[in-house]
Amino acid sequence: MEEFDLIVIGGGPSGYAGAMRAIDFGKRVMLIERKRLGGAGVYNGVLTSKTLWEQALKVASIRELVPDYEPKIEDISKIVNEAVFERKTQMTVHMQLLQTLKEKLFYYEKGTAYILDKHTIQITKEDGTQKQVKSKFILIATGSRPRIPSNIKVDEQVIVTSDGIRNFTDFPSSMVVLGAGVIGCEFATIFSAFGKTRVNLIDKADRILPFEDEDVAEVVTQNLVANGATVHHGSSLKRMEIVDGRVQYELEYKDGHTEVLHVDKALISIGRVPNVENLGLENAGVKLNDRGSIWDDDTQTNISNIYVAGDVTTEVALVNVGEREARHAVVRMFGPAVKPLSYKNISTIMFLHPEVGAVGMNQQECIAKNIPHKVVKLDYSTNARAIAMRRTNGFFKIIVTNDHAMRILGMRVVGEHASSAIQAVAYLIYTNQGIRELADMMHPHPSIIEGIQECLRMLLNKSIYKPYVFKDKLKCFTCENGVCTPIESLEVQ
Repeated sequence: MEEFDLIVIGGGPSGYAGAMRAIDFGKRVMLIERKRLGGAGVYNGVLTSKTLWEQALKVASIRELVPDYEPKIEDISKIVNEAVFERKTQMTVHMQLLQTLKEKLFYYEKGTAYILDKHTIQITKEDGTQKQVKSKFILIATGSRPRIPSNIKVDEQVIVTSDGIRNFTDFPSSMVVLGAGVIGCEFATIFSAFGKTRVNLIDKADRILPFEDEDVAEVVTQNLVANGATVHHGSSLKRMEIVDGRVQYELEYKDGHTEVLHVDKALISIGRVPNVENLGLENAGVKLNDRGSIWDDDTQTNISNIYVAGDVTTEVALVNVGEREARHAVVRMFGPAVKPLSYKNISTIMFLHPEVGAVGMNQQECIAKNIPHKVVKLDYSTNARAIAMRRTNGFFKIIVTNDHAMRILGMRVVGEHASSAIQAVAYLIYTNQGIRELADMMHPHPSIIEGIQECLRMLLNKSIYKPYVFKDKLKCFTCENGVCTPIESLEVQ
């Protein structure tokens, strides 16, 4: 029986990253993938949806100059397929070349992994043949799949999850999206931006993106509506079914009245569930948590030699988080002692219209935790780069501690190139630093990140535009005990 230092179950972004990190330590590692190398992150997840988003924004820009321009879905599909092929080929060629090296450390098996005990894995190939391998450590990175309501029949043709979007052979003339979280709003943004689909969005809450601050959700909603989308606020889905090849769905609103609507397609986007079934976890004694995902303590399960990373933990279902967890787990196995992972300063991008960049806490989190804080908010219309791009819809918003140190708690940027503005602030949060050094740096001009600098200057009372003059464009206030008060004057710095 072959023996390895590490066996990784799952060849998605997390598993691949973990396997590659083990090689850095000179360890023999086997990666087992049941279906497709790269997982959902390549084939029907992040890469495909973000490629669609990029093309949708390009189409929207063209339509501003040529209003009657109509994109063809076959052209868009070709671009998405090329992106998938490029990423898949990179990963596959890299993996194949690793296996040809003289000092062979990396091994790959395509098949289904099943845990026999805490050191032994059985691999079942597509032709039914089986083999057993042993390992000192095991990393489980089996990912997740779309959550499907038990009362809705999903055929991935008419009623689809994110897995079925690529089955569309034409832009639907109408479409409903169930779920007003990030992914639901992203797909609503994409299809409304193409200008070929009337999009309805079912929002059980009073506003979309309920985990984000109201001002963020408001800008995104306004842009969705401007692109012809309809948001069913405060509605719950009573039923959804395919009738004569189209989707019929019934909504019930908070006041008790109901409404029946018909559309061409429906997208179910209500979260994801971890892939924990048929792994043999019980054979090794691996426990699940109350959410049905694998329990872990800083990536280590209750079985000391078995670790876990990525969506199967459902801690935070993001590619960058899953990769970081996997690499961290491998360091814990083979490297020096490291401090536990921190999820405080996760940088995220919401591919909406406009784009939303986020790091750290938002304001409603600070209020819920009763953290005294200051908030500074700067409108995009004051930023030279945004003006040059003719994209002035949006704002910068930074939250700091309400003390002299003014350590950054979080930031949200809503607008063009928002993601380019978050990493420097993420570093300040990670290192628990204040704002003065970043405020005094020479930022490139014109650039979106100058908006971050101007926000920090406002907090230090040395901004170029004065908030007491441009009261509608520049705002600064303190919040304590749930009460927010505008700041009339600041100490000169």
